[in-house]
Amino acid sequence: MGKCFQKLLSQRMNTFLEHTMAKRVAVIGAGVSGLSSIKCCLDEDLEPTCFERSNDIGGLWKFTETSKDGMTRVYKSLVTNVCKEMSCYSDFPFQEDYPNFMKQEKFWDYLQEFAEHFDLLKYIRFRTTVCSVTKRPDFSETGQWDVVTETEGELDTAIFDAVMVCTGHFLNPRLPLESFPGIHKFKGQILHSQEYKIPTGFQDKRVLVIGLGNTGGDIAVELSRTAAQVLLSTRTGTWVISRSSNGGYPFNMMATRRHNFTAQVLPSCVLKWSQERGLNKRFDHTNYGLNITKGKKPKTIVNDELPTCILCGTVTMKTSVKEFTETSALFEDGTVEENIDVVIFTTGYTFSFPFLEEPLKSLCTKKTFLYKLVFPSNLERTTLAMIGFISLTGSILAGTELQARWATRVFKGLCKIPPSQKLMAEATKKEQLIERGLMKDTSGDKLDYISYMDELAACIGTKPNVPLLFLKDPRLAWEVFFGPCTPYQYRLMGPGKWDGARNAILTQWDRTLKPLKTRIVPDSSKPASMSHYLKAWGAPILLASLLLICKSSLFLKLVPEKLWDRISPYLISIWRG
Repeated sequence: MGKCFQKLLSQRMNTFLEHTMAKRVAVIGAGVSGLSSIKCCLDEDLEPTCFERSNDIGGLWKFTETSKDGMTRVYKSLVTNVCKEMSCYSDFPFQEDYPNFMKQEKFWDYLQEFAEHFDLLKYIRFRTTVCSVTKRPDFSETGQWDVVTETEGELDTAIFDAVMVCTGHFLNPRLPLESFPGIHKFKGQILHSQEYKIPTGFQDKRVLVIGLGNTGGDIAVELSRTAAQVLLSTRTGTWVISRSSNGGYPFNMMATRRHNFTAQVLPSCVLKWSQERGLNKRFDHTNYGLNITKGKKPKTIVNDELPTCILCGTVTMKTSVKEFTETSALFEDGTVEENIDVVIFTTGYTFSFPFLEEPLKSLCTKKTFLYKLVFPSNLERTTLAMIGFISLTGSILAGTELQARWATRVFKGLCKIPPSQKLMAEATKKEQLIERGLMKDTSGDKLDYISYMDELAACIGTKPNVPLLFLKDPRLAWEVFFGPCTPYQYRLMGPGKWDGARNAILTQWDRTLKPLKTRIVPDSSKPASMSHYLKAWGAPILLASLLLICKSSLFLKLVPEKLWDRISPYLISIWRG
């Protein structure tokens, strides 16, 4: 009886220690996702140790003159393509005087401010490379990992209770030379966009840029100012959108909103036609050689200058390259471009995890086998999280932060995920259906930003409850539902709630307009203000919105009387002004 009691006491004590002792977490990489992972660990009373192989934070965003260290860095002229209010850490807004879209050094300053504000730098071991991450012999019971690192030639091994991989998408340049017959005969310069930093050295040269993503568009535009001619080759074409929308407001803030009724009501074919018609209003993509090739997946890039460069003739659009000679390129449409000096491949990157062991290493490169694109399906203990290996229609920074918030709560046992057997069975079945052609492979598609964010937030318990907000705080609810879906929305309630979230949302347009108002000219003949229109149309629109929200929820069952009691004074005040 005594032995049984001792055994039970020991088990209870071990369980108690597991929940009270801080768990050690290894964070690999100190870029955008690594920094948020460190902070999320601290928020959950975990003990993070971050390993960064360079000598500074920022990862991709830390500019260097060369890429000799093998790390991918931004080119010097890069400008963010998601505005500051949509791409900030959810409890750390940008300073109001920061531009809405900023050059890489300004964005890096923000990362530095974030790290210093939350005192994250002391948890980072710089110039340290992670050599291997392997399961410990008792992994099925403890979920622990052996992490081997190397710092200035010295190896070190440490035990961690969990690991967060934050090495990013842009690890290994994809240079598909085998897809271009004759490329090895070409006598000019060949490089990947990873090697491109500044336009110096390309003066008066004929440059062929292969690949039309955001990077390809940026490099083509920049080189068009110094090169003799820039040729831009694309297999698929692309839709080109501007950073600013109608009225000059940031496109992201106008487009990324919860109240997208048309997308919910219109058939997909009609919606597609409407979107394409809107995109062609700025300029006809077919006339500019940018239209999507039939049968190819539509894609979008952000570029304000490419159409003008094409219009001015400094950038010439071309089809895909069929073959190279010593000095020229033959294209699929039969045209030939002679005397090419430089070929720049902007053909993307592949990501890999050389420090992981098989079969985990291969499995983690298949998004189908990552539960919600975070947790590998084959682990019996959920103590390994892949942070930042996502492609969204909105901010990657905001997405990775929410991933880290969820992952750290899973590590602590506060959030649960299905057992590995179930996850593996579902992923394997999906993979087989894709191989047979019975299911479309969407692993390479961009995920809808709001849908993915809401999905993760629901797992944590931080998804905004819009009907409840309309009851408690109509003004805030209006901004959440009708305004841009900024990251602050995921700090309004639940675990990790931030007291400043409400004010951040209500002042987001102030921070947007502040850096623009550098020249104020008094004007007595101003048009009617936005508040005037809100007073005139606010009440009818709000009532219509509430009806749409209530239609698909339990809202009417719960609060029919309270709704009117709380909101009617607000509506009356708006109506009367």
